[in-house]
Amino acid sequence: MHIRSLKYATPLILYAVAFYAFLSTGWPIFIPLILIWILVPLAELMIKPNEKNLAAAEEELVKKEKLYDFWLYLIVPLQFAALYLFLSSMHDSNLKLWEIIGRIFVMGLLCGTFGINVAHELGHRHKKYEQTFAKMLLLTSLYMHFFIEHNKGHHKNVSTPEDPSSARFGEPVYTFYFRTVILSYLSAWKISTQELHKKDLPFLHWKNEMLMFQLIQFFFVLIIFLVFGMLITLYFLAAAALGFLLLETVNYIEHYGLQRRKTGPAQYERALPEHSWNSNHILGRLMLFELSRHSDHHYLASRKYQVLRHHHNAPQMPTGYPGMMILSLFPPAWFYVMNQRIRKIPSN
Repeated sequence: MHIRSLKYATPLILYAVAFYAFLSTGWPIFIPLILIWILVPLAELMIKPNEKNLAAAEEELVKKEKLYDFWLYLIVPLQFAALYLFLSSMHDSNLKLWEIIGRIFVMGLLCGTFGINVAHELGHRHKKYEQTFAKMLLLTSLYMHFFIEHNKGHHKNVSTPEDPSSARFGEPVYTFYFRTVILSYLSAWKISTQELHKKDLPFLHWKNEMLMFQLIQFFFVLIIFLVFGMLITLYFLAAAALGFLLLETVNYIEHYGLQRRKTGPAQYERALPEHSWNSNHILGRLMLFELSRHSDHHYLASRKYQVLRHHHNAPQMPTGYPGMMILSLFPPAWFYVMNQRIRKIPSN
């Protein structure tokens, strides 16, 4: 076992404080939110980013270390345990409105940080059970179509006008939400329908993955409704919505304003490291399983998170993902910081 693999147990701290939040009342409910949205961003403003890459021999050893995969697999039962605890804890009739809202935001944080982010990593794997884990995690945010659109749409069309998940120059995050949520969902249906057509299969077929996802999500919500009632079901829907909005905020900051050059009708240059914003700030990298080394991920999507590399020609964010996500919520400040950086990129 490589000692360095233990550092990726760091995200489990968030589950520990989230469980504590679901069992607490008063200000401790907000500890997970304080940790991610205040303490981590402040620390990343002071800690220098680490651009170091693994040596070739180290990379080969790390790719074979099973503990890196174990941390991802462990997220699956932890996520469903957290969801059950959240739903059960909301039965407390003594909870004040602000405590209810706090718990919803904590569950939403788990849905976005782990439910969708770890699903993103596992969804790029080739083993069927890993892809199944990815779909299970996406279920907790009712965003299973991400599995289709991200892998077969976003990675093909990234940083082009055809990609609903790539934010355009000067586009505020709030209008981006509407565009990406709606068009990504429609794109997943289009991809699924095209695959059925290629196989000469009817729409009502079990291989219609989008149709199956809708049925699974419907019955999942129905079960929550039958077990916990309407009000708590609404709490869950709110947390799920926060989860996928966190994802879309990440999408916004990852490709904002970057464009691939057109080489012909409906054709673009290959997605290169310079078409994704990168961040080497260590805390964000650990908490998000290296998602912030996004340039290398798009350059070679099959590369596992623990061996993602820094590229010197990739555009760099001024701080880590949590801080950049907060900045994006204030469009004038976001444009002031990021538009200057974009103008310095030769291809933009």
